[in-house]
Amino acid sequence: MPRVTAINISEKKGVIKVPIPKGEFVVNFGLKEDAHGGDWHRQVSLLAQESIDKMIAMGVKDLTPGKFAENLTTEGIELHTLPVGTKFEINGVLMEVTQIGKECHKGCAIKQQVGNCIMPTEGIFAKVLKPGIINPGDEINLEAK
Repeated sequence: MPRVTAINISEKKGVIKVPIPKGEFVVNFGLKEDAHGGDWHRQVSLLAQESIDKMIAMGVKDLTPGKFAENLTTEGIELHTLPVGTKFEINGVLMEVTQIGKECHKGCAIKQQVGNCIMPTEGIFAKVLKPGIINPGDEINLEAK
């Protein structure tokens, strides 16, 4: 079963996020107190550990959760294959996929520190439809309605 392995937050955009013990997700905002939160289509960013592992295989070291500025690090699911509009639930929090990948910022702190970035091709974005708390280890339910 796919699951969340880390919840990550930052105080400003364009920087690496740090893991937190749990995250409160707010409708029409995203992760409470996260710099990327707001009433827009990219409220929550997700990146699969499987995508991060590709970077590790290329020789990039020290890739801890949040290094690609993702709010949720997951495992057991190829996130970038989910169609836009897919709804999923994590511990009662309902989200909807709104975008696959993104245009990378020039001079992005992540690319400078890591050397490459996989968010532009394999990261996904979602908006929060139903609020709640997400913890590391929580399962991702793709059968959500």
